[in-house]
Amino acid sequence: MTIRVLIADDQVMIRDGLAALLSSDPEIEVIGQAGNGREAVDMARALDPDVVVMDIRMPEMDGLAATAELIGAPAGSDGGDPADVRPKVLVLTTFDLDEYVYEALGAGASGFLLKDASAADLVTGVRVVAAGDALLAPSITRRLIGDFARRRRHQRPSPTATAGLTPREMDVLRLIARGLSNAEIAAELVLAEQTIKTHVGHVLTKLALRDRTQAVVFAYENGLVG
Repeated sequence: MTIRVLIADDQVMIRDGLAALLSSDPEIEVIGQAGNGREAVDMARALDPDVVVMDIRMPEMDGLAATAELIGAPAGSDGGDPADVRPKVLVLTTFDLDEYVYEALGAGASGFLLKDASAADLVTGVRVVAAGDALLAPSITRRLIGDFARRRRHQRPSPTATAGLTPREMDVLRLIARGLSNAEIAAELVLAEQTIKTHVGHVLTKLALRDRTQAVVFAYENGLVG
């Protein structure tokens, strides 16, 4: 299945370069380019991309505000069913600053890559977030997890937050938070990968989480991993 991608960046050369890199993959189609956050929101609603590759610093509306607006409203230009699938957002920036990571995750982004990532990393990033998985640059992941761990020293786990999960679903959530894929979780728990997919779906549904990125943040915020 072709992954439809919208690119949002205020620099034409960067947009064109990203489009060329992504279009080299036969399963990725670049369906549009936006020069600012407002344009990105409007084009996303009109074109229904699967993934928006979003810069942070842009005129009129920055990428964080655009991400929040996109994720907070149904995709599609017809104002259809609120259950419509929203686009996944992969934030791509030169700014390796923690506050941007937290704001991007809070706004609903599914992934965060630095612009010095390789072409292969970019293509993989688009594929990963399109599939509903979480993606963070390795250096960012280490700092993010470290910060959550430090915060946990002054927090207690919230038992009510996960009251609806079964023990097995709790196991799966903890392993998601450790960054394991479905195949790796299946190996860890000695279960079929399809069974793990079912458990992941139940976890996301019961906790009202959009994707695995939100599941990772939820797990750390509620002291489920350290």
